[in-house]
Amino acid sequence: MSVYTSVSSEQLTAWLQHYSLGKLLDLKGIASGITNTNYFVTTESGRYVLTLFERNSADELPYFLDLMAHLADHGIPCPHPVANDAGQYLGELHGKPAALVSCLRGSSLETPEVGHCAAMGRVLARMHLAGQSFDATMENPRGPHWWKVTAEFVLPFMDAADQAMLKDEIAHQVEFRSCDLPRGVIHGDMFRDNVLFDGTELTGLIDFYYACNDVLAYDLAITVNDWCVDEAGALDEKRLRAMLAAYHAERPLTSAEHEAWPTLLRAAALRFWLSRLYDLHHPREGEITHAKDPGHFRRILADRIRQREALRAIWV
Repeated sequence: MSVYTSVSSEQLTAWLQHYSLGKLLDLKGIASGITNTNYFVTTESGRYVLTLFERNSADELPYFLDLMAHLADHGIPCPHPVANDAGQYLGELHGKPAALVSCLRGSSLETPEVGHCAAMGRVLARMHLAGQSFDATMENPRGPHWWKVTAEFVLPFMDAADQAMLKDEIAHQVEFRSCDLPRGVIHGDMFRDNVLFDGTELTGLIDFYYACNDVLAYDLAITVNDWCVDEAGALDEKRLRAMLAAYHAERPLTSAEHEAWPTLLRAAALRFWLSRLYDLHHPREGEITHAKDPGHFRRILADRIRQREALRAIWV
């Protein structure tokens, strides 16, 4: 989440006339993240998050907003979109699609402990199960085709060793077939800054704008690569075992997922190495922006390649 498009209090006040939320009391930009423009909005009826969508089209967005409503209605702690007076979740502000969602209590963690990782695994599995009854579908826009296209944009900025590593990993992933693995709705970006805790209680999953339909264990791999690693990107076995065990207790993992696990961890690292490389070398202008270090996921990918045989041993 970032601020690329400035919104004034006067502009938002006019826009909020289409909502029954009372008078605008406060408006504050959110600097973390890198994709959309986001603000905290406080009105007489409560606190919300306003998102202006910088990349998504209006045609894509009902999937995300309807998914959040579905999950929230099925007991998953995620924001619920706020309908305007016409009963619509999606509006337009500054010529861009825009939406309000409820603001949840809690804050994100810098250093999750074993108990936090267990809570994350448990709620992620419950989210995957709740998503099974969501009717809409969206293919992953950041899957293998996107890897290949994005690689062409970043390869000129890389040294020879990293170029070879990137090309080899994409070739490895293309050969991998995951069609026999359980699929469904995934969050696609379940990093620590997209999860809220109040003490030891997990109170919110946020930022569903990379959600799509894909391999469920791939979503778990994305989460593990952020929650269960040390500063060098190596896996912390205690946190990893806690997350996997808690997830498995809710949605038992299959033998096929076990076999695919090392490759899924590599795929998850590849996806974010590529996106951070692209954002670093092809930045967009914004009032408040926060680019993240691609080297972090390069190190994670290198570690997962080195440890590929040992990774199957750390399981449930």
